[in-house]
Amino acid sequence: MNGTFVAGLRVLARGARAEPRLFGVAVVGSVVYGVGTAASGWLVGRVTDTVVVPAVTGSRAVPTEDVVRAGLVLLAVTVVTVVGVLLRRIWAGAAAFALQARDRRSLVRRYLDLPLAWHHAHPAGRLLATAGSDVEATWISMMILPFALGVVVLLGAAAVAMAAADPVLAAVGLLVLPALLAANIVYQRRMSPLVTAVQQVRGEVSTTAHESFDGALVVKTLGLAEEEARRFAADADRLRAANVTAGRTRGAFEPVIEALPALGTLAVLAVGATRVAGGGAAVGDLVQVAYLLGLLAFPVRAFGWLLAELPRTVAGDTRVQAVLRDPTTPTWGPRRLDPVPGPGTGIALRAEGVTYRHPRRSPDATGSEPADGEVGPPVLHDVHLDVVAGTTVAVVGSTGAGKSTLAGLLIRLVDPVDGAVLLDGVDARELAEGEIPGVAALVPQSAFVFDDTIRGNVTLGLDRPEVPAAQRLDDDAVRAALRTARADDFVARLPGGLDAMVGERGASLSGGQRQRLALARALVRRPRLLVLDDATSALDPAVERAVLDGLAAGGVATTVVVVAYRPATIALADEVVHLERGRVIDRGPGAELAARDAGYRDLVTAYARAARSRGAQA
Repeated sequence: MNGTFVAGLRVLARGARAEPRLFGVAVVGSVVYGVGTAASGWLVGRVTDTVVVPAVTGSRAVPTEDVVRAGLVLLAVTVVTVVGVLLRRIWAGAAAFALQARDRRSLVRRYLDLPLAWHHAHPAGRLLATAGSDVEATWISMMILPFALGVVVLLGAAAVAMAAADPVLAAVGLLVLPALLAANIVYQRRMSPLVTAVQQVRGEVSTTAHESFDGALVVKTLGLAEEEARRFAADADRLRAANVTAGRTRGAFEPVIEALPALGTLAVLAVGATRVAGGGAAVGDLVQVAYLLGLLAFPVRAFGWLLAELPRTVAGDTRVQAVLRDPTTPTWGPRRLDPVPGPGTGIALRAEGVTYRHPRRSPDATGSEPADGEVGPPVLHDVHLDVVAGTTVAVVGSTGAGKSTLAGLLIRLVDPVDGAVLLDGVDARELAEGEIPGVAALVPQSAFVFDDTIRGNVTLGLDRPEVPAAQRLDDDAVRAALRTARADDFVARLPGGLDAMVGERGASLSGGQRQRLALARALVRRPRLLVLDDATSALDPAVERAVLDGLAAGGVATTVVVVAYRPATIALADEVVHLERGRVIDRGPGAELAARDAGYRDLVTAYARAARSRGAQA
């Protein structure tokens, strides 16, 4: 037995332990099938000797009741065998689907637990393929395993029945079993690398498809439909070629495996005819052995099916376990932030020598290599930042300066490779799980909304049963947040108001409306720390000014860190931090920076200069 075979059996044993009741019923049904099939062969032999042969030869009269009794017994055995088949198929399928559902739930939970840096290193399409085709491949063999176990029982019972009828004929017939075993082993060894390759290419096809669908806007606007179609077609052709290669091997071996029992039956008939003619065996014995051997032709193929699927089981499980056992889960500490009088009290924020590098993108299509290395120059290098509780700080810098990375670090979406981020003097990595989401909110530039109502998107997660009733929000609080985010007007015009469905990813809303809805979702939680990552970029200047004025007029001392480039946004800040190439160039009040920092001055006046240029050209 090779490594794939043993590894596959270990996976299936784990599945049997995970779903013992469903698997147990399926095995019982398969055993009933095996015993019933062997019993039907024995009965056919006895009926041949006691009913058929006397009736054909006329050696004695066969009472009608004997014929009826024989028919009823055969019918009863057939019914029991059919019940066994139903139990095997239904419960084996239920066990396989239950295991698939269990793994998919575990994978989704794991995807949500893994840090953002891990997701940056693993393509979304690959993760979808793992939760889809890899999980299915892992447990498809569970539908076959009970059948194969039942066939073992069938072989044992049939061997005993054949030996009891005629040991010589049994020996001739059972000679086919070693040949079948050898053919199945060769088949499995040939199929193992082919099936593994198919599973890998499936993941790559899923990755390409996901990129094409997710980037549909870019593809359409740049007229790249033909190029994308060719890229996907190339991956699809590789998958087709891999499937064809595996299919050829399957097509070459299956006729051999199917023909061996038939050859054994022919050998039994040839030897048996001689023995019957010489009086060494009865006709019923020959019929019984030949019948049983003929019945084995289809069930014995279950071993071939199982062996063919085991490589897929191992390949799929390898990908699934690579995610479930990935060691990069962020650790959480026991500490909690000190209680404050109310949610309007801001958090004192500090970054001490923070350095960050993007993780290595895992090149292994199985996803088995952890994204634990760094390449290239630091995105942030030795960044120091102090934000007084209740103040507003604007982070300004050119594209690629590291602003969004810094925003993610402040609320621990990612962890620094050096240095620390402190909230009220506590290292973010020492805080208890759930502590930061309870006090901080991030509004990214690309606002994401769910296919839900306006109310559901604003109160997202706050209507869970475990949330204390005192923290649940009524419609007045939702409307107040929408009003601050300047979203109340367009919501009032929607059919249904707060109950209006926004469509998948907010398809029924404009970019600015989605951004305002995301702002309201953050504001309704009254966070002590609010991080706005260019969160008003899709708003026109007048609406942006109204939103910022609404934040300022809220009367709460929330600490705000805003990534910005518009003067109207920067003007709201108590202090400005100029970030370039991952380093803090200067910091201080905006007017002072504009006077002494030429790079900052160019950045904040670029928007106004462009507007004046457009006006002059008009």
